[in-house]
Amino acid sequence: MRKLVIIAAALASLSVAACNTVEGAGKDVSSAGKAVSDTAKDVK
Repeated sequence: MRKLVIIAAALASLSVAACNTVEGAGKDVSSAGKAVSDTAKDVK
């Protein structure tokens, strides 16, 4: 039973960390997209 609780806690913490990582990656991609859009507008 104790192992199950430890494994569940580890999985929960990894899930939260992964969620934050995906959110950060999404922000990075969004920033890159905005830079490309701004550059395209400047070229017009």
